[in-house]
Amino acid sequence: MALHTEIQLASEAADIPVEASLERWAAAAWQGDEDEASVVIRVVDEAESAELNGTYRHKQGPTNVLSFPFEAPPEFAEGHLGDLVICAPVVLREAAEQGKTAEAHWAHMVIHGMLHLQGHDHIEDAEAARMEALEKEILSGLGYENPYE
Repeated sequence: MALHTEIQLASEAADIPVEASLERWAAAAWQGDEDEASVVIRVVDEAESAELNGTYRHKQGPTNVLSFPFEAPPEFAEGHLGDLVICAPVVLREAAEQGKTAEAHWAHMVIHGMLHLQGHDHIEDAEAARMEALEKEILSGLGYENPYE
């Protein structure tokens, strides 16, 4: 089983993780049983994040991670999970505000977004508890602490 990750760097921010780290975190969160799957991770600045957040979520301002699941038409083979758009300045700012390492917060955002692409959500309390437990388990397996403490 292989997860193919396309990384698109569209940010001027410093301290963006290397592509190998982004790929490793995405692969750790992939729970599919398909032989192959793909995902796009696009790292952006605040202007692009705010535009996408406004267009697709009807919320003002940039956000840390946006997930765009891909639903293949019946005539196409499945395999592309979707796209993640991660706003580098927001992730770096949140890490500092929350007293976390930037690396740990980046890992959390990639894993969080990947779980959304696979149908997990946190709208209902029970769904949120399941998703958070899974995030903590994956992050722990990668050597990171509980992001919710």
